[in-house]
Amino acid sequence: KATTDNAHFLKFTPDGKFLLQIGKFGMGTEGSNSTTYLGQPTDVYVDRQTDEAFITDGYTNRRVIVVDANTGAYKRHWGAFGKRPDDSPMPAFNRSGPPRQQFDTPHCIAGTNDGLLYVCDRGNQRIQVFRKDGTFVKDSLINAQFDGQTGGTPWDIALSTDPQQRLIFLADGGNHKVHTLVRDTLAVAATFGHRGRWAGQFESPHSIAIDSKGNLFLAETQDGRRVQKFVVKAASGR
Repeated sequence: KATTDNAHFLKFTPDGKFLLQIGKFGMGTEGSNSTTYLGQPTDVYVDRQTDEAFITDGYTNRRVIVVDANTGAYKRHWGAFGKRPDDSPMPAFNRSGPPRQQFDTPHCIAGTNDGLLYVCDRGNQRIQVFRKDGTFVKDSLINAQFDGQTGGTPWDIALSTDPQQRLIFLADGGNHKVHTLVRDTLAVAATFGHRGRWAGQFESPHSIAIDSKGNLFLAETQDGRRVQKFVVKAASGR
């Protein structure tokens, strides 16, 4: 679990036995280049082949940090575009302006079968893609069309269950929707949902997951306070 208020990351067994802590409760952060402390981490992906934990860090810091998932030992970190993170003030976000060179609330991370990492750069309305060593591969703004506007704020993503993982399902908490993206292009193929409290509507969808049968689970935060389940229709991903 990655906590958002106390700047630490905890590891447990499935039955709840505490195993490991990264960061320190109540410590806060030393900044985005600290090798010891975290700054309100948001998500984690564990690579089973290397036993490395990739943490998006987070609400305060502007980076991905990698640690040994068994010992907690620091390994490496990087910021947007694979560069060294910088905590200096940034210009206001502007979709039509130059891309901001630092993460703004890196909010989720997911690893793929072909060895890539997808990071939700929430405040910059984009997804950035990296190799596991931090090498930048590509990125894209979320260009969903809805309510007469273009946009999308990536809060969390889930990958389709086909071997090629052709699709990305994206929880857009800022706009109360779910977008389907084609993974190889990051183009938006479909959008569903709108703000509301009835079944099938959303109030700040914060987390998304997919099971082995392809069912989607959406957890809503703030006034949402619920989990909804959706059946995904067959799609080619083309």
